[in-house]
Amino acid sequence: MSDLSAPPSPRRWTALGLIALAQFMVIMDTSIIGVALPKMQTALGFSPENLSWVFNAYVVAFGGLLLLGGRLSDLLGAKRLFAAGWTVLGIGSLVAGLAGTAWVELAGRALQGAGSALIAPSALTLLMMLFGGRPQELGKALALYGAAAPAGGTAGVFLGGVITQYLSWEWVFFVNIPVAVAVLAVAPGVMPAAAARRGSVDWLGAITVTAGLATSVYAIVRAPETGWGSASTWLVLAAGVLLIGAFVAIQAKRREPLMRLGIWRSPNLAGANLAQFLMAAAWIPMWFFLNLYLQQVLGLKAFASGAALLPMTAAIMVMMIVLAPRLIARFGPKALIVAGLAALAGGMLWLSFARPDGSFLVDVLPASLLAAVGMSLAFIPSLGTALSSARPEEGGLASGIVNTGYQVGSALGLAAMTAVAAAHGSRETGDATALTNGFSAAFLGAAAIALVGALAAVVTIRSARPAGAAASDAPAQEPAGV
Repeated sequence: MSDLSAPPSPRRWTALGLIALAQFMVIMDTSIIGVALPKMQTALGFSPENLSWVFNAYVVAFGGLLLLGGRLSDLLGAKRLFAAGWTVLGIGSLVAGLAGTAWVELAGRALQGAGSALIAPSALTLLMMLFGGRPQELGKALALYGAAAPAGGTAGVFLGGVITQYLSWEWVFFVNIPVAVAVLAVAPGVMPAAAARRGSVDWLGAITVTAGLATSVYAIVRAPETGWGSASTWLVLAAGVLLIGAFVAIQAKRREPLMRLGIWRSPNLAGANLAQFLMAAAWIPMWFFLNLYLQQVLGLKAFASGAALLPMTAAIMVMMIVLAPRLIARFGPKALIVAGLAALAGGMLWLSFARPDGSFLVDVLPASLLAAVGMSLAFIPSLGTALSSARPEEGGLASGIVNTGYQVGSALGLAAMTAVAAAHGSRETGDATALTNGFSAAFLGAAAIALVGALAAVVTIRSARPAGAAASDAPAQEPAGV
C-alpha cells in the first residue's frame, strides 16, 4: 500500500498522530456518554427502556456503514474521506449536544456513527499508505494506532465523569467539535494524497449490506430488552441475515462490487478477521462488566472506577508500543495471536472468581493485567496480518471489513454476555452477591469466547513468517478495537 522506493514523508509521524487521534475519538465516543446517561434521560425525556439507544444509535450506524466507507475511501481517496468523516462527526456532535428531544439526540448520535464509519477505514488506509512499504516502521505505527483504542476507552470514562460533574451533559458531545476543527486544519498538510480511482459505487450492494448489518446489530443490541427467546428478536435477526445473504449474491454478479468476494481467498485474511471478531466479542464485555463490578459491587464512583482501569490501560499501551512489535519479529504473528487470546481467556477466567466482598488489589488488578497482556499480544499481529493481506487498491475495503468485524463482534459479545449476566443475577441491582454472580458468569462466557478464538487461530492462520519479519510483512490483505 506504499511504495518502498519513494522517499518517506517527512510528516508521516505527525500524520500518524492524527490517525491515532481518530482511533482514540472513535472509541472514546462509545464510552464517554455512560456517566451522562441519567442526566440525559431527565433532560430529554427518554424512557428507561429506550435510554440504551443513545449508545446503540452510534453502534448501529457505525457498524452498518463501514463497508461503504471502505469502498468510498478506495474510490474517492482516503484523504478526502478522512476529512469528510471528521466533518460529519463534528456536525453530529453539534446536533447531539443541542438536542432538545430524544429523537433529535438519536439522530445526532447516528450522524456521529456515520462520521466514524468514514473515518475508521480511511484512517487505516492512510496508515498503510504511509508505512506499508516500510516494515521496520509499520509495526511501531500499528502499535501506536492500537494503543489509542484503550486510551480512548479509559479517557471516555474519565472525561464523561468530569464533564458531567463540572460542566453539563451536552459537553460530552461538544468536546468533539474543537478536535474535529483542529484535525481538518492540520490534515491537508500532512496526509498523503491519492488520486481518485475510476469506478462506480455499488449502491444496491451498499444499501443491502448497510441495511443487513444495521438490522442484525439492531437485533443483537435489542435482544437483552426483548429477550433472546422472543419471536421479534429472531424475526429481526433473520431479516438481517437474509439481507446480508442478498448482498453476497449481488456481489457475486457485479462487475464492480462493493466487496470483491475473492478478497477472502487472500492468505490469512479470514483467519485474522475471525481473531479480531472473537477478540472484540470477549474484550468489550470484560471491560463493560469490570466497570460495573467496580461501581456497583465495590462501590467506587465513576471517576475512581476510571482510575482503577488506568493500570490495565497503561499496560496495554506499553505492551503494544514497546514489547509486542519485538515479540512479533521474534516469534511471528500467529504465535502471538494464539498466545494473546489464550492469555485474554486466562485473565477473564481469573476475573470470574471475583467476590461480593472483594477488593481492587486482589480481585481486579492482577486478573485485569493478565487480560491486558493478552489483548496487547493479539491485537497488533491480527490487525497487521489482516491489513497486509489486501491489494493496495483495496486498502479501504480491507479496513472496512476489519472494522466491521470488530464492531459487530463487540455488539454481539456484549449483548450475549448481558443476557448471560442477567440470567445469573445481575438484574438484582441492590444485591452484591447476585450482581457478582451475574458478572462472574459474563466473565466466564467471555473467557470461553477468547479461548475459541485462540483455537480458531491455530487452525485458520498460516504459520508465522521467519523471525525478524515485520508484524504485518505478509502478502496483501485485511483488518478491527476497546
